[in-house]
Formats: sequence, C-alpha cells, structure tokens
Amino acid sequence: MRATREYAIRAYEDADQPAVLELLGAALGPGPGGRRSPEFFGWKHQENPFGRSLMLVAEEEGRIIGLRALMRWRFRAGDGTVSAARPVDTATHPDAQGRGVFSRLTKEALSALKGSASLLFNTPNEKSLPGYLKMGWRVVGSIPISVKVRRPLRVAAGIRSLRRADAAPSEGRPRILAETAEAVLSDDAAISSLLEDPGMASSGRLMTLRTLEYLRWRFGAAPLLDYRAVRRDEDGAPAGMAIFRVRPRGRLWESTIAEILVRDGDPRLTAMLLRDVAQAAPVDVLTCHVSGSPARGPLRRRGFLRAPLGMTFVTHPLDDGVRPDPTELSSWALSLGDLEVF
Repeated sequence: MRATREYAIRAYEDADQPAVLELLGAALGPGPGGRRSPEFFGWKHQENPFGRSLMLVAEEEGRIIGLRALMRWRFRAGDGTVSAARPVDTATHPDAQGRGVFSRLTKEALSALKGSASLLFNTPNEKSLPGYLKMGWRVVGSIPISVKVRRPLRVAAGIRSLRRADAAPSEGRPRILAETAEAVLSDDAAISSLLEDPGMASSGRLMTLRTLEYLRWRFGAAPLLDYRAVRRDEDGAPAGMAIFRVRPRGRLWESTIAEILVRDGDPRLTAMLLRDVAQAAPVDVLTCHVSGSPARGPLRRRGFLRAPLGMTFVTHPLDDGVRPDPTELSSWALSLGDLEVF
C-alpha cells in the first residue's frame, strides 16, 4: 500500500524547481502573483540578499511530496544585527497527508538552521496558528493595519467578497500615476543618502536591515507584483519615499503601502507621501502599517482608521538572550513590506 512506502528527506537542488512548483500549486494553489512562476520562486529563494533560503524536500521514489522552506532575513537592533528566518512555501502533497511529512521536514530544517539564525518569525492565519503554537511558537501580538476607504459604496458592496478566493474586481485595473519602484530605486546617491539618515535608525527595536541592495531586491526586482514609488525631495536632497502596490482584493482594488521612509521620522513628510500614494491610483481602499507614534498622527489626518482585525505575529527564538526581547510586540518596528506576500 502507498501509505507504507518510505520517503527520504534531503536538501533542495536547483533541478527540483519544476517539481517543487508543481507541488506548491497542488498543495497551496496559485501564488501571490496569481501563478507559481519560476521567476518568482527564484527571486524569493535564490536572489534574496540575506542569503538563499534553507529548503528541504521529502522525496518518495523520485517524486517530491513535501517542501519546507525557511527564508533568510536580517534585522537591525540598535548597533547590532539579528539573523532570522521565516517559514514560507510549506507544502505536503494532498495524497501524502497524514504521514508525518511536515513534522519530519520541520525537525530537520530546524536542525540544519542551528547556528545561522537566532529566531523565526511569521504571520500565520487562523487555520495554521494552532500548528505553530503546538511547535512551541509564541504569539507576540496583533500587528495593527490602518485602512482608508476612498469609495465607500463600492467597499460596502464588495466587503463580503474579501473572503472569496474566486472573487475578481468588477472594474479593470486602475491606471497608476507613479514610477516603478525599480526606477525610483535606481538613484544610488539619493536613496543611499536617505538610508543613512539618523531617522532610519531602529531606536533599539528590531527592524529589517534596509540597505539599497535589499530595497532593490524586495521592491524593484519582485516579479509580477509591480511595486510603485513616490518620492519627496527638499532643499535638493531626498527627504522621503513611499513604496506601494495596487492589487485586487475580492471585488475591490487596494493600494498596499509597503514602506514609508522619511528623514527624522518627519510626520509632515509622512502625511505628504500618504497623500501622494492616494492620488496615484483611483483605488477603493488603501492599507498601511507604521511603527511608532510620530506616524500615527499623519495617518489619522489623512483619514486612515484602524481595521477591526490585524495580522497575528508569532516568533520562535532559537537562541537565548536575543535583545530586544522578540516575544514583546514593543520590541518590533515592522512595515507591511516585511509581512506581506511571502
């Protein structure tokens, strides 16, 4: 019987990509860009400036039946950095369920990760959260999402469609009057100057190590996602930038603001960038998350309200003594760019 067959756990090899993409499609459906493309998979797992993902596969008689992928990440905390990883693309083929594939892959992946990462983090949904808790993860808290409704009647009519996987926008994709993120990030001197500003510091909290290389990979090179950017200059120097993407949400269109980078955390500039994003595309709703009180005022002034539900954020420290304490929500300074897509 098939259930008695043995399977082996081994490291992922580049030649496995077609079979792995087929597995992901069978187990998880289409990806964030609407399809499981080799380009998106390679961008995420092989081109990441923080390092190639740690990936293990379960193989049975030459057929891949399971995948466990841990995406490399690096956080800044004060003057130091913290190496981390995020579970993504975890899949077991539907006809191999109940055979311990997930458990074996997870155990061996954590063993292989030892010494190269100090913590794991993720944003599980309500279905997968119990499994994380069973494996010793801890709920840090709920990441609040701020929402601005621009077309109330359409939102009221389309709100129920947000939970339907087959729902499609009733209107065509909005025209976006903003440059691509790739084009904006091509200005080496300007973006490097902005990133070097003291206002970009983490103030001791855990925040993604934002380098020019990281921003170009994350937003400029991401296939299928079409990130756009708006930039503000003052006195001949870059003062702030916001990165966003327009995406379908059920029957609606949404502008997701992934990053807001401003000199000295200037709330005035933040408000201006929020306005620029709102004017860049006639969407139904805008969403954003900002860390820290200086940016909350501009959100309120620009008509953003806190959504009833946030994103559940969990972590699993692998090393003792990670500082600041990753199990405390106040230790984190995250953006939607850190949390979405993967």
